[in-house]
Amino acid sequence: MKSIKLLSQITELSHQFGTIDYVHGGGGNTSFKTEETLWVKPSGTTLATLTPQSFVAMDRQKLSTLFDIQPPTEVAARERLVKEKMEQAVCPDTPGRASVEAPLHHSLSARFVVHTHPALVNGMTCSVNGRQICKELFPTALWQDYVDPGYTLCMQVRQEIQNYARQYGHEPEVIFLENHGIFVAADEPQRIQAIYHEVMKKLQEYYQGAGISLTLPIASVPSVETVVLSKQSILDAMSDSNLSIAVSGMFEYADGPISPDHIVYSKSYPFIGKPTSQGIKTFQAQHGYLPQVIMFDGMVFGVAATEKKASLALEFAQDGALVKQLAKAFGGINYMTERACKFIENWEVESYRNKQLK
Repeated sequence: MKSIKLLSQITELSHQFGTIDYVHGGGGNTSFKTEETLWVKPSGTTLATLTPQSFVAMDRQKLSTLFDIQPPTEVAARERLVKEKMEQAVCPDTPGRASVEAPLHHSLSARFVVHTHPALVNGMTCSVNGRQICKELFPTALWQDYVDPGYTLCMQVRQEIQNYARQYGHEPEVIFLENHGIFVAADEPQRIQAIYHEVMKKLQEYYQGAGISLTLPIASVPSVETVVLSKQSILDAMSDSNLSIAVSGMFEYADGPISPDHIVYSKSYPFIGKPTSQGIKTFQAQHGYLPQVIMFDGMVFGVAATEKKASLALEFAQDGALVKQLAKAFGGINYMTERACKFIENWEVESYRNKQLK
């Protein structure tokens, strides 16, 4: 009966923080735990559509074995081993693939954990001076410099949580992850809500004090005729008439990788200028993928195999642009390194998440 109530509470929290103010696409994850079991969001699903039956139950004792292994130094081998250990910890009555962040959720003692990627937060975490100013705005929070997500991130943050607890006598309620997002942990849903309210309010006030708008200026879309001709130019250049294309007016774009989710859903770099077959080939040769965001003729296009993926590509391009705008309050945008970017692009976990989209 206790777990039924907790499942209801974490479902409500997931819906509350599954809005575009906090996440986009399959981003973010939530969990609750008892002494023996961790219930966590499945990989690739959306917070807004979770039901109590959606959550993957994991044996915490088995999950803890991840912390004792000596993983291979080779990245692919390490990730295969971690995936295997994660699968072994999933309880048989809730089949599914748990969020890759499950071990980090497990590492926090608090009953409820809600991890999101709000633009208001990422304006700080994806900025040049984010770490320094974060200490001033949120002195009791834990800041984690960028680490590859998944096992590596978990082990690093787990150590920092233990260091924090030794210093302050308790674990942090708030963890900011550079170029990633925020974790909030508490024993009651009301405390989760209160912490998020406080964080968002303080950041809103900081942006307003810096004269930075909280909304992204987006120009009007040109005439219908222009849109039709521009879309056809994209289809011709990419030699695929079955592609779906979403469109918006022009905005100041982000020209680099901002966070793992931005890389997964809209790629690290947009294609700028009128697309041609040769231009697309050159772009693909340079970056290793076809563009999912194209900007020309006073418009921004999300381009993908399905309507949903095209819309998400455009949505993440707009979110990235807003993060870049907000980051001006913290000294400007701090893009991810090429090495970090390549890890995400080649990570099996993110490939799996992307495949969950239809």
